Amino acid sequence: MAFHGWKLLLLGRQNSLAKAWGSRRGGPSLRWKRCCHWSTGRSLDPEVRAFLEENTEVTNSGHLTPEIRLRLLTPHCRFWREKPDLWPYGDPFWAIYWPGGQALSRYILDNPRVVKGRSVLDLGSGCGATAIAAVMSGASQVLANDIDPIAGMAMILNCELNHLNPFPITIKNIINSEAGNWDLIVLGDMFYDEELADGLHHWLQKCIRIHQTQVLIGDPGRHQFLSHSIHSQLHKVIEYSLPEHTRQENYGLTSSIVWSYQPSDSLE
Repeated sequence: MAFHGWKLLLLGRQNSLAKAWGSRRGGPSLRWKRCCHWSTGRSLDPEVRAFLEENTEVTNSGHLTPEIRLRLLTPHCRFWREKPDLWPYGDPFWAIYWPGGQALSRYILDNPRVVKGRSVLDLGSGCGATAIAAVMSGASQVLANDIDPIAGMAMILNCELNHLNPFPITIKNIINSEAGNWDLIVLGDMFYDEELADGLHHWLQKCIRIHQTQVLIGDPGRHQFLSHSIHSQLHKVIEYSLPEHTRQENYGLTSSIVWSYQPSDSLE
């Protein structure tokens, strides 16, 4: 099965992933699954490290951020054509550099003042590219969050590729939890399900109301995002034309936008 089959399968399974975000937590069943927070310096399971290194390719081409090297699934990888169910560690959403994350990462690299000296939460971090961009641009504190433990391991590998000390990573679901005191929250490609979007909407509102947190959202214009009520509370910051490789991976989407989330007082 060519990788477009992987993409279709992952897109089709996003409802189950959204339910995992909406529940207490999600992610594959692993011996690491009880770990909910990794500090810097945490060693990786050697078996999982070897699998990820063997079955992903290090690349920095075809995306908006050539400054950042990432381990991703590419045509040179075995699982580009293998049956998706043979992948042993749950759906590898993290192995795709989604266009909303690309736009956020590009914006942060081009505008380091947005994060410099500030605390940043990268929500639904995936491959960790946006968190890496924040570290490169001088953020004082970065926490990456994804409910998939394998994504957390991949982030550590990607930090190594970019000669960075791994930032802290949490793999628990923090949506609907107590609002954290962050200067900036960034999230890309998270509005693919209405229930998850509702939860994000209200949690982000709470963070803004309690801590005056700034929120930046990256999305290429998916229907679920554009049709959600949160869209009326967004201010367009910048739009990027996507490279041809990313367009092909995302079925013809041509651009990706960074939005500033600015809820009105009436929504509080």
